[in-house]
Amino acid sequence: MKKKNIYKYPMLWEKDDLSLKVFCSIPNIATGIVLSTDHSLFIIDPGDGILRDLNKNFKKDEILTISDIFISHGHHDHIGGLWGLLTYLTVMGKSSGLNIHYPLGSIEITTILKAFIDVYKHELPYSINLHVIVNESPFTRKKIKIQPFEVEHYDNESHGKESVKVPALGYKFTYDKKSVLYGGDTAYCDNLVRLTKGSDLAIIEAGAVTEDDKTHMTIKQAELIGATAKEYFLVHIPN
Repeated sequence: MKKKNIYKYPMLWEKDDLSLKVFCSIPNIATGIVLSTDHSLFIIDPGDGILRDLNKNFKKDEILTISDIFISHGHHDHIGGLWGLLTYLTVMGKSSGLNIHYPLGSIEITTILKAFIDVYKHELPYSINLHVIVNESPFTRKKIKIQPFEVEHYDNESHGKESVKVPALGYKFTYDKKSVLYGGDTAYCDNLVRLTKGSDLAIIEAGAVTEDDKTHMTIKQAELIGATAKEYFLVHIPN
């Protein structure tokens, strides 16, 4: 199968020891994704429900090995489960460090993390290492190369105010010559088009109804981009 175009969650993709599972990605509700290999367990966008989904799919000892969290942007449906996940790791006695990667300027994320560390600083059994992504330089974690890239995402217009661009990233993960691209929330943009092409799997959002939406893409736009990857999932489609 060269393409996957499935709207039912969870979505699972596996190739050798690289596995990705999209538990959920519904606008204004939640997104939660896990990327794993034999050597790593990453969380991508810890939306509401991520802790429940982790406990249904992984053993406690496996959850405690989570080394990295990658956040695309600070909207509530992408970070709503962050506090609960961090608390669980604290209560369960995680001992290894946790790296949290997020875009520069994400006030929602820095506020949550500062508050959490202030509340639990005297009982945290593990270190929380904050990595603010300020450019598109690639880096490596647990034998996985990560390529962050800027995408075009905006707050919706409301109360007579114009939409405002928010700090937002996509990520491309490459492991053992296999690549998975996650575009996050974005309107049509050149970075997404360029980095999707040739990926083994692309996770492309399709949350817009019309093509003049500056916040998301339509299903048609997302399909055209996804078709340039070997396989793709369409996510973030409104109910």
